[in-house]
Amino acid sequence: MTTPPRTLPDGPSPLLRWWATGLLPVLAFAVVAVVASPLVFVGIQAAQSGWAQVQRLLGRPLIATLLWHTATLTAAVTLATAVLGFGAAYLVERTDLPGRRWWTVALALPLAVPEFVRGYSWVSLSRSVHGYWGAVLVMTCSLYPLVLLPVAATLRRSDAAAEEVSRSLGRGPLATLWKVTLPLTRPALAGGALLVSLYLLGEYGAFAMLRFTTFSTAIFTQYRLGFDAASASLLTLVLVLLALLLVGLEAGTGRRRRVTRRGATGRRAAPTRLGRWTLPALAALTALVGTALGVPVYALGYWLVRGSSTTLPQASVLSAALTTLGYAFAAALVATAAAVPVALYAWRRDTRLARTAERAAYLTRALPGIAVALSVVYFAIRYATPLYQQPPMLVAGYVILYFPLALTAVRAALAQVPPGVEEVARSLGTRPAAVLGRVTLPLILPGLGAAAAMVALTASTELTATLLLRPTGTQTLATQFWIYTSGLAYGAAAPYAALMVAMSVPPVLLLTRRTLGPNTRPEN
Repeated sequence: MTTPPRTLPDGPSPLLRWWATGLLPVLAFAVVAVVASPLVFVGIQAAQSGWAQVQRLLGRPLIATLLWHTATLTAAVTLATAVLGFGAAYLVERTDLPGRRWWTVALALPLAVPEFVRGYSWVSLSRSVHGYWGAVLVMTCSLYPLVLLPVAATLRRSDAAAEEVSRSLGRGPLATLWKVTLPLTRPALAGGALLVSLYLLGEYGAFAMLRFTTFSTAIFTQYRLGFDAASASLLTLVLVLLALLLVGLEAGTGRRRRVTRRGATGRRAAPTRLGRWTLPALAALTALVGTALGVPVYALGYWLVRGSSTTLPQASVLSAALTTLGYAFAAALVATAAAVPVALYAWRRDTRLARTAERAAYLTRALPGIAVALSVVYFAIRYATPLYQQPPMLVAGYVILYFPLALTAVRAALAQVPPGVEEVARSLGTRPAAVLGRVTLPLILPGLGAAAAMVALTASTELTATLLLRPTGTQTLATQFWIYTSGLAYGAAAPYAALMVAMSVPPVLLLTRRTLGPNTRPEN
């Protein structure tokens, strides 16, 4: 007698079955449409300009200057973060570097310092840090962990077979690094570099403090000071074209190639012995952490001690902190939940349409916060008037701005799902809805936590969009900090900056743990 195949217990079948079969594509495209809505706003505003105004604006010498500043800064910082991120990841994951676990955490902690706080730290200590090289320094120190974490995660989870074969063929450590390890991490390296590049296109606060003009600072000036939405939208379209170019370049790097994971027979690569290079490696990492983390911590401590008499009462700081946390957590939950259908659709349906939808969601990361904020205001006034100047507007702005971060984390989690796991569950008679609820989602749960942590971390320090979308009378840590630094009251701004950094540390630690997972290698 034949025994019927075992089935996994079904979840709430009617709703989940609808989700798994017909609702998933609908939800995915609906989310992408909402996230990409600022592009529609930019197009509408730009279309209101006549051809004569377009020619006049794009023909100005300022445009060439802005393009040069933005392009050269993006190229320099992206290259620097790629080199530093890959090099640091290789040292902590593939060598016998002493204290690898400690270095992993220390190298990721600069993510806890917002870019405009880092700019404030350098500028408040030395007015000589400004312009192009100041921007390269500050942004490189801020963004290299975006490359470090995915590359380190790839190295930690990958099988050692290819590298061991390379060494058995007589290749030295450097040749193996160049021929095997670097290609192995290429998808993660390209994904991290894309995030860095898109982040640079839309950054405003740090560049304003460093007095370095880019498209984002020019767009803010046109919107906020010149009240010229049409001209600002034309400048924003240039940023969108640059973002399209970057997304296209990243798409050609094989980002979707699966990484061979360590299974039952997989092994970690034997650590490369640094030998006489141990002290130089430790010195290099010390210099990197000291520059990226030590300078901001020192500056905050200096101004907290020197300027403590000028700060507001503690109640004001506490109120701003609670408000910041509430909005950040709300945005993290919504963005992570919204990223799930888009990532699942792109993962299951590896078609041109699915890839286009996924990449379209990344474009808003290149938009300045003020452009996203004004698009939310535009649609709220016309289609959701009761929500105007209400908390959902600010949450919506955060979700649109940081949805690409959530999507990246969820997509990376899906890429680590063992091939064929869903097919195996289906072959046992499990329905698609139960496979989703009982197999896929539990496997990517750590990735969902990383996505929520990343969104909460960045939303808690968002400045530009917050200035426009916050309800009347609402103050966050970022807005209070900006008010004081605009008046050069560095001592008064220090408590708000310090609290933003302190609040960002737990999400960074969680993000590091979720992204990298356990390290089974013994310490030296």
